[in-house]
Amino acid sequence: MCLVSTGGRGEDSSVIITLPECSAFSDIPEESLAKVLTYLTLIPRTRQPGVKFIIILDRRLDTWGSIKTALGRIAASFPGNLHLVLVLRPTSFFQRTVTDLGFRFSQEDFMLKMPVVMLSSVTDLLRYIDENQLTSEFGGTLDYCHSDWIVLRTAIESFAVTVKDIAQMLQSFGTDLAETELTDEGGAIECLLKAHTDKYRNLKEAIRSVSKEGRHLLSILESSGNEEDCHWDVRLDWDTVQRLLSQLRDMESAFDGFFEKHHLKLLQCIQLLRYEKSFQEMEKSLQGLTSQEKELSSSAETLAQAEQALKELESLDSQAQEVMGGAQIVILHGHQLAASHHYALALIVQRCNELRHHCDTLSSALKAKQTRLLCTHQLLLSFGQAQTWCDDGAYLLANQLVERFQSKEGALAALRDIERFLEGAPSMLSSGPEALLQEYEAVLTPQLQSQMLKTFEKHGTVQLMIQNRQACLRKLADKHVRPVQLVVPRPDNNAPRCKSPLFSPKHGDGLKFTFDLSLPGKKTSRKTSSSRKIEVMHDYQENRSCVSYTLDGEESPDLLKRHVLRELIETERVYVEELLSVLLGYRAEMDNPSLWDLLPPILRSKRDILFGNMPEIYNFHSRVFLQDLEGCIDTPERVGACFLEQKENFQMYECFCQNKLRSEALWRQFSDCAFFQECQKKLEHKLGLDSYLLKPVQRITKYQLLLKELLKCSTGSEDTSELQGALAAMLELLKSVNDSMHQIAITGYEGELCELGRVLMQGSFSVWISHKKGPTRMKELARFKPMQRHLFLYERALLFCKRREEHGEGCDKTPSYSFKHCLKMSAVGITENVKGDVKKFEIWYSGREEVYVIQAPTVEVKMTWLNELRRILTSQQKLLKDEAYQHSQLVEHVPLSPLHHER
Repeated sequence: MCLVSTGGRGEDSSVIITLPECSAFSDIPEESLAKVLTYLTLIPRTRQPGVKFIIILDRRLDTWGSIKTALGRIAASFPGNLHLVLVLRPTSFFQRTVTDLGFRFSQEDFMLKMPVVMLSSVTDLLRYIDENQLTSEFGGTLDYCHSDWIVLRTAIESFAVTVKDIAQMLQSFGTDLAETELTDEGGAIECLLKAHTDKYRNLKEAIRSVSKEGRHLLSILESSGNEEDCHWDVRLDWDTVQRLLSQLRDMESAFDGFFEKHHLKLLQCIQLLRYEKSFQEMEKSLQGLTSQEKELSSSAETLAQAEQALKELESLDSQAQEVMGGAQIVILHGHQLAASHHYALALIVQRCNELRHHCDTLSSALKAKQTRLLCTHQLLLSFGQAQTWCDDGAYLLANQLVERFQSKEGALAALRDIERFLEGAPSMLSSGPEALLQEYEAVLTPQLQSQMLKTFEKHGTVQLMIQNRQACLRKLADKHVRPVQLVVPRPDNNAPRCKSPLFSPKHGDGLKFTFDLSLPGKKTSRKTSSSRKIEVMHDYQENRSCVSYTLDGEESPDLLKRHVLRELIETERVYVEELLSVLLGYRAEMDNPSLWDLLPPILRSKRDILFGNMPEIYNFHSRVFLQDLEGCIDTPERVGACFLEQKENFQMYECFCQNKLRSEALWRQFSDCAFFQECQKKLEHKLGLDSYLLKPVQRITKYQLLLKELLKCSTGSEDTSELQGALAAMLELLKSVNDSMHQIAITGYEGELCELGRVLMQGSFSVWISHKKGPTRMKELARFKPMQRHLFLYERALLFCKRREEHGEGCDKTPSYSFKHCLKMSAVGITENVKGDVKKFEIWYSGREEVYVIQAPTVEVKMTWLNELRRILTSQQKLLKDEAYQHSQLVEHVPLSPLHHER
């Protein structure tokens, strides 16, 4: 059997079929014809309706019946494709006669379906078919091996089926991977990972084997020759194999990516389970240490108890350090997992934060307990030293027999022994109980307070014994009576004057205004090198910040006044220009799209914090105040009126200064930003933005200095009164700003401070508290332990706060005030004098239910506060009287209802 395709892919393409010699004709329908029909279907071209079949029947076939059966099956399988049938007559006379008779009887049937030509010899066959399309047995030159073609077609079909099977296997395995449910057991996941990996490797091996088979088929097809020399459609077979190989590669690549993600997920799941196990073990250990820490007492009544507690705490701290070191390793492992893009990133970060919080809490608790125990140990050690000293003193006095020291030398020797003994007295005894109560307030328990009282009582007894012994010995030593020389006291004309109280609302000089702000280009104080502050002393003779004008020489006061006024106006113009440069060169540039790459996104929404209300300050000075000052060039006496007319507008500086702390914190965070450096470069400023943000603070403190210089040069009473009013207004503004700066540091007050009215005064005082119905113990403690409180006086209330120590480093140090108590001014009364101390006064509340004894730093401060308190109470009484009078007037004008008499 021979299959040969000829022609192109158009309507004239044809396939030549030859049925070869068979040993038994009965095999042809079952084998040869079946193979012909099967392999014709393998040729893609034969499925096209335009392909024509040419069938050549060998002359050695037995009967025409077999020929007719073969042609009928081919025509039925490929209707419309059978083009021509060429029949070679048999060589023997009998077979030829039978064939001719069969053909004649069946000619009509075949002519209706296909043309059939009977050929007498092979030479006649060459007239219909070119010799290049025929094999040598038919007189042609075609070199063709049909068995090779069958093997190749079988291999191609087998390769296609194998690729399909591989695709189904990959699909099934991918579905299994996708539907796999992960458990909470690490061993099960490891077994699952191993099974999946083994199956994946087997599939990869199968894919590589099939790919190798496909590449082998391609090499066979490529070696068959070029397209014009081949005798079947090699190009289509090559395309088919190439397409199958491409599909196989795509499936392999997609499967590799899917399995890689699945494999990574299983590995990360195992990592997460191990990390979770480590976290739980570490958390359990930390919780156990925390429980031990809570069970460990932080107080002790004896020195032995304190030392034992410190030993236990030291042992617990060493265990905690070891466990916290392991916790840091677990946290580091969590950070590594998070850096590798783990799918449970949020959970891992949460676990790290929980461990860090546990470690910080435990470390802080241990440190606080250690500090408390060390402080208690030091106090108990001091008690022991004091007790020992008292015992030694009593022993010393017991060994000194007065009979042995009747002589002057013996008495002096005994006095020297006592003096040496007194020099070795513990410092605790010399400091007194009040200092100890203040120093050890955090650790003092009722038991320790009782020990302290007993110790000082014992010290008082021994001290009295020593004093009596000293008096006796001095009498023995003083054998001769020394005359008393009367000395007339010299009058002291150089007694120091009392300074004005700080923050007084009616003072002139001596006011100190403090900002916790950084000054660029200024040297910091040696005492507080880590924190720089602006301090403006409003005593102009002590601290000057502007040019001093003297009356020495020939210049008149009016000329000096004009000089000062000119400086005021010129510096005001410079100040306005500097504000404008900051607003245009920095604040407005934040909206410049070309600089957005240099600006951190968070700063775009926080420029109102960075610059505060500087735009409002600039508008006021550029549009109002500068023009008012320029209008005073010819009339310098109008300067004071300018300040008084704009007194309310200057309150905007209070808002600016309150925001200054937030502005500085934001600047420190982003001071190295490239945006600020670029803006400074464009503006050609020598100093950074922080220096220019300080300009409003510097300007508001300079006005009062210039006004003082104008007062020195003023002669008229009217001019002087307005300037004095302007100076008082500026000093009051500075005081208000300073008070508000302290007010914003109040913490713990649950209400709104603005509801208490305006803050009038603030300052630090020593306070004793006694309650009418309180326990006796509180009264006893109040006698020798004052509380240090910072008082804020508002229009409607008096706040008691406790000043907390400054925290932070460097410029971050800021004071804070913890709210303790609030007294409504409507229920407050005062007692101006307290017996025993001229600096004390009383504030009582609700009919002396609570009495607060206040000790001021100076008498002047006391009088200033009393004056302000009297003013508030007087105004409240007047307001109550006015309300009562209005109410009475209203009642008088209301007509009474007529009485109804019973009948």
